[in-house]
Amino acid sequence: MPKIKTADGTNLYYEEVGTGTPVVFVHEFAGDYRQWEPQMRYFARTNRCVTYSQRGYPPSDIPDDPARYGQDIARADVVALMDALGIEKAHVVGHSMGAYTAVHVGLRHPDRCISVAAAGCGWGSLPDPAQRDAMRKMALETSTMFLEKGMAEAARIYGAGQMRQTHKHKDPRGYAEFIRMLSEHSAQGHALTMAMLQSKRPNLWDLEPELKTYSVPLLIIVGDEDESCLDGSVFLKRTAPTAGLLVVPRASHTITSEEPAAVNAALAELFAAAEAGRWMAHRAPANA
Repeated sequence: MPKIKTADGTNLYYEEVGTGTPVVFVHEFAGDYRQWEPQMRYFARTNRCVTYSQRGYPPSDIPDDPARYGQDIARADVVALMDALGIEKAHVVGHSMGAYTAVHVGLRHPDRCISVAAAGCGWGSLPDPAQRDAMRKMALETSTMFLEKGMAEAARIYGAGQMRQTHKHKDPRGYAEFIRMLSEHSAQGHALTMAMLQSKRPNLWDLEPELKTYSVPLLIIVGDEDESCLDGSVFLKRTAPTAGLLVVPRASHTITSEEPAAVNAALAELFAAAEAGRWMAHRAPANA
């Protein structure tokens, strides 16, 4: 079972397939390395594709120390994975919680990124301080729920949220697979990830000064039914100078598996344009 060891001794499970320009996939809170199977199968034809389970997600380690979870740690884990696999630069693709992390990798390590894609990014990011506090309270309640209910019941409760309903009704088979995989996770890992990463990470609006200097080609993907991420995605588009925005109609939060054809086509265009140095070619030169 292939694993790499991070600086603090946490073992992260990964899988890789294909050859060519590297792509690193970073999963969401309710996902794991298996979330990216539609993308791994598609892009392994042309790229070296890497997917992994984040700390707290089997078969990676599940640290019991809360201090070993957080946004900066999640970002560092992506770089540690790239270092261990000898990847100098990659397309970094994240979804939801993983999208936040991918954006942070682009902010802190632009030299390691050919491009960044952020799908379903924005949960918990709101401009109103009162709304932010409410979202943090919800995150802490969700953390407690995973510990109290256990993984099987918590998966059913969490998966029944508004942001998953379009997937449930559009693709019952895919939704059932999503719930099954979620139920196989660690309640402790989910509780600590939600409490220490999701509830504490910087709000997108907090990152505005840094986002205004974003230099890596950035693709934002969001479903028009993903109410929790629409505002944050539009904010990213309006703030980061290298950002492009794709809104997928009739799609919700679990977009990478709910609408894989649309996501894969958009990623393929991003990868090709970024590698050719043409991602911003649609804009007039600054001195024109």
